[in-house]
Amino acid sequence: MQIVDQIALFTTLDGFAIALIFGAWALLGWLIEADRLPRPSVTVLMKNYRRDWMHEMITRQPRIFDATILGGLRQGTNFLGSAAMIALGGLLALIGNAERLIGVAEDFTTTDPLVAVVEVKLIVTGVFLLHAFLKFIWSSRLFGYCAVLMAAVPNDPEDPRARPRALQAAEVNIRAAMNFNRGLRALYFALGALAWLIGPEALIASTLAVSWMIGTREFASYSRRILILPPRD
Repeated sequence: MQIVDQIALFTTLDGFAIALIFGAWALLGWLIEADRLPRPSVTVLMKNYRRDWMHEMITRQPRIFDATILGGLRQGTNFLGSAAMIALGGLLALIGNAERLIGVAEDFTTTDPLVAVVEVKLIVTGVFLLHAFLKFIWSSRLFGYCAVLMAAVPNDPEDPRARPRALQAAEVNIRAAMNFNRGLRALYFALGALAWLIGPEALIASTLAVSWMIGTREFASYSRRILILPPRD
């Protein structure tokens, strides 16, 4: 009965808003990672560049340059993973003191929000933060696997093991980047989910804004146009 009573605290518009943000998150993730769309995303375009990177690594001596790039990627992933963990810890502490947000929410709404309602709204943000944290951790682990595979590529480009292992490193690198991007998208939607504290209308608006921002950067950004340009001599 208690769960039913808590659900009754939310309106139909609240249900629509929460379905919209999770639906937009899932749909964008599918569109961005789909390989066979007529208009591929930046994430998909970067796959070929990562494969080309590992192909060039075979003949590069020494390979300090490649190790430096991979180290930078892993460092950025670890930083965002730590940031997501800190944000999640702060959010959990805030859920335990949700009364502090009541006054803030009252300034933007015409009704007095209940503590249970505020806690549920914060939990939604926590779901996105937890997802982001787990994706960043796994991405860092995959970048570590990639480093080992790169080290296992023979120095001799003519060695029959060189190209297969380089291709293995490329595919693991692609999976690491994919999980990194998933974590990054979850952070965007975590910030958007905070708008629910103001009301369902604000959540709908923030969901559309976050979706537009992510979509344009993946499908209509200037950096994407650069990636599809043919190389110049």
